[in-house]
Amino acid sequence: MSDKVMKRILVTGATGQIGSELTIALRRKYGRDNVVAVGHRKQPSETLLSSGPYETADLTDKASAEKLVKKYEIDTIYHLAAILSATGEKNPQQAWNVNMGSLYNILEIAREQKLARLFWPSSIAVFGPTTPRISTPQETVLLPHTMYGITKVAGELLCNYYFIRFGVDVRSLRYPGIISSEVLPGGGTTDYAVEIFYEAIKKRRYTCFVREDTVLPMMYMPDCIKATIDLMEAEPSRVKRHDSYNVAGMSFSAGELVAEIKKYVPDFRCDYKPDFRQAIADSWPMSIDDSLARKEWGWKPDYDLADMTRDMIEKLSKRHGEGKL
Repeated sequence: MSDKVMKRILVTGATGQIGSELTIALRRKYGRDNVVAVGHRKQPSETLLSSGPYETADLTDKASAEKLVKKYEIDTIYHLAAILSATGEKNPQQAWNVNMGSLYNILEIAREQKLARLFWPSSIAVFGPTTPRISTPQETVLLPHTMYGITKVAGELLCNYYFIRFGVDVRSLRYPGIISSEVLPGGGTTDYAVEIFYEAIKKRRYTCFVREDTVLPMMYMPDCIKATIDLMEAEPSRVKRHDSYNVAGMSFSAGELVAEIKKYVPDFRCDYKPDFRQAIADSWPMSIDDSLARKEWGWKPDYDLADMTRDMIEKLSKRHGEGKL
């Protein structure tokens, strides 16, 4: 399957934080009619609807997904649909059913229809409190304490199995926290790193749900999109892992992020009131070793904390703020 070229793409979870921007990037690259966006319950944006085909489907129903693959003659799937960490802890049974059920269905469709390529995102949630937290290695202990993390570990194993057993060219990245200026996140433990920008611009105040000294790996959305497409476009000979690659952009504490934002919004005030998400954050890495991704298929981020903060403030100020930088 790996010698085929991507031509007709399906993006599931297309109304989510990553999916909404990845879909637009793929349409620019491959043509608006060649990238089909798929959502479930969340209302799609006008940009998503007007820029190419959009469908609604329940991906835990295999027939529903299979129908779309055949209708649009899909050869490549970016399967992003999932219930995230914080939301998943409120209903772990649903998180398992949605995350694992939909992935199994998509893998089966990829196998049966002999698709060219499949992308599925893993996460730093695969790591747990017994994992080394500094420069977390590619291969290490995976004992997560969240249902979301458990589905990601199981998903990595399943993806690798489908490659070894059936030759499905499935590729994956362990996403860190993703920061975006376009779409708010949907129930993750790293959501504070996005919410804080909106509140800084609109209200000059934010109550953070993790401690000031909480350090987590993050990535700016343009780097997230670049990493995803670069991995999918890499020659098969360069992609030596089919479970998931560590990738990283930057690591910083909540307090360091506040200090960077205050360079542009001096009167911004942040309070800290940790909730149940603090325990999740404390079980995750503080920094990631992504040297394997850099070596094997050339991964390299473009944004650090300073670059990302300036770009976020500029974009959100134009949209929500009164002042100019």
